[in-house]
Amino acid sequence: MADIIRTYAALSPSSSRTDVAAVFNSIIDAKPFTFDKSSRVELIKSIITDVKACGSKAKLSSKDATLALLSVKTLGKDPSGSAYIAQASVLSTLLGLATTFIKDDPDAASEALRCIANALLLIEQARSTFISDEVNGGDTCILMLEKSSSADHIFILSRILFLSTAAGPSYLETIVDTKHHGRTIVEILSSKLDFLSTANRNGTPSAKEATIDLLKFIFNILLHYPKLTEEEPQHTLPNGEEKIMGDFWSSKLDGLLPPLLRIFNTLPPTSPAPITAPLTHVIHSLITIPVNNSLKPIWLGTSPPSGRNSTSSSPKIKTPSESVPGSRSDSPTQTPTSPKPSTLDRALSVIAAGRRSLSRTPSPSTQVPFDVLQRAYDLFEQGLSYYFPDSVDPDDADLRKRAKAESQDTVEDILSPIVVLITRLCMADEGTRVRVRQWLVPDDLDRSSPLEQRPDTLGRCLRILSCVYHARLKDSVGEMMYAMADSDASVLSALVGYGNVAGFLFNKGVLSAPPASSSSSSAPQTTASGEQINPITGTTLQPKSDLPEMTEEEKEREMEKLFVLFDRLEKNGALPPDQNPIRKAIHEVVFNQV
Repeated sequence: MADIIRTYAALSPSSSRTDVAAVFNSIIDAKPFTFDKSSRVELIKSIITDVKACGSKAKLSSKDATLALLSVKTLGKDPSGSAYIAQASVLSTLLGLATTFIKDDPDAASEALRCIANALLLIEQARSTFISDEVNGGDTCILMLEKSSSADHIFILSRILFLSTAAGPSYLETIVDTKHHGRTIVEILSSKLDFLSTANRNGTPSAKEATIDLLKFIFNILLHYPKLTEEEPQHTLPNGEEKIMGDFWSSKLDGLLPPLLRIFNTLPPTSPAPITAPLTHVIHSLITIPVNNSLKPIWLGTSPPSGRNSTSSSPKIKTPSESVPGSRSDSPTQTPTSPKPSTLDRALSVIAAGRRSLSRTPSPSTQVPFDVLQRAYDLFEQGLSYYFPDSVDPDDADLRKRAKAESQDTVEDILSPIVVLITRLCMADEGTRVRVRQWLVPDDLDRSSPLEQRPDTLGRCLRILSCVYHARLKDSVGEMMYAMADSDASVLSALVGYGNVAGFLFNKGVLSAPPASSSSSSAPQTTASGEQINPITGTTLQPKSDLPEMTEEEKEREMEKLFVLFDRLEKNGALPPDQNPIRKAIHEVVFNQV
């Protein structure tokens, strides 16, 4: 430690660049415990002072700035070093160095900004200091972000802005309501999203990381700003109820929807998992934006998509690979009744509760020529197929182990947001409901075998509805299917059989099989070929016939089928354990034997 400090102090304007580099590399490569608190702070102070004074007659030249600031960043990874950097004067100095170097030495500018980001991450108080009038770091970073055309700079500037607002989101009001060089923050962020959309497609280094952190900052704005301003409440909250995601919206943020949808539709596919960052961050941002009368033309597109997604006058859609119908009349969306612990749980509460008005201001002129629903449904199918292949039980232990080994996020965290997005689109538009219904439960669906055993999306959804280990995903899939069925329990039961959705409907307050809805064309009573549908199983009713006496083996197989059926009804919540006849029979046999 002492040797490094003495060696650095001995450097002079006559020192060779090789000697200077060697000293900085020794600092960068040193073990964390090499420096105590006082020596660490002393060295940071000396290096920053020398970088600020760098020149032809100084100890350091401008060519040494990158390595010098990298040394400061390394020393600042320890809280004692970051505590010194977190002072207003030091933050101002580093910010000034970043603005000075950003044009002629972008690497040095990046290192200066990283020193700031580390301090904001490790020292919470530094966040309020950074955005104070003394430093004015937030405004400076926004202006740098506006001018930046480097993915690396966008990455670190976005991280700084995210950290600046993470602890105290009230600063977002200032950011959104203030114009920066004549442009709003929404306009600046929109242009950067479009820039990064192209960069991701081109495989630009740091583009993925930049997109993730920019989306984190955008999510903070979308989540907190409408609640702070309370500009346009989507519905009236009961007294004392906490405001949650989707309760409020501000038309000032409308301009973020088109670029978010563009990047949602154009991010390159990933393998093997189909839904990974930054796509997950895009989806989280999208589910904070309402699908209302003002924004619906952007969500759904203003002109019919071509090819696979082209519209037609026919109300029928066979499969996602065939043509799809045009949108019919609109219906209102729903409102939350009670908050849940997490952001996603709160989003589910928005879907599961009552209706709300869609009255809004005139829609923006910006259009998104993409089929957002098709993209979302494709991702949903791919995600289900990847995490729940073939007809495997969603609760299978091997599947859970594999998912845990692949990602820190759970399957629920990954899949539930895309399901929430599809659900919101369904609730807002009848044409969307028709499309999803025909993709999931087409008119020509083969109902000759149990629907819950199918190795396709419908089978996976029904198996998820009876799973134990994915409660949040189960709720979100149930809400999607309910919205797809016009929020009508009779329609949903007719589509897939009451036995497959009994537990979900029970939790929604439907305590018994609902009557058939004969007035609704969405509730099929027979198949396309005229076969009658069993209202409990959703399969076709087999005609009665004189069957020969069953063998003992056949009787055992039938008993096994009954055992599985009653077990599924019990897991769904439709049948209390004490009313399960199989469980009763086993209990009686055991009791009699005793």
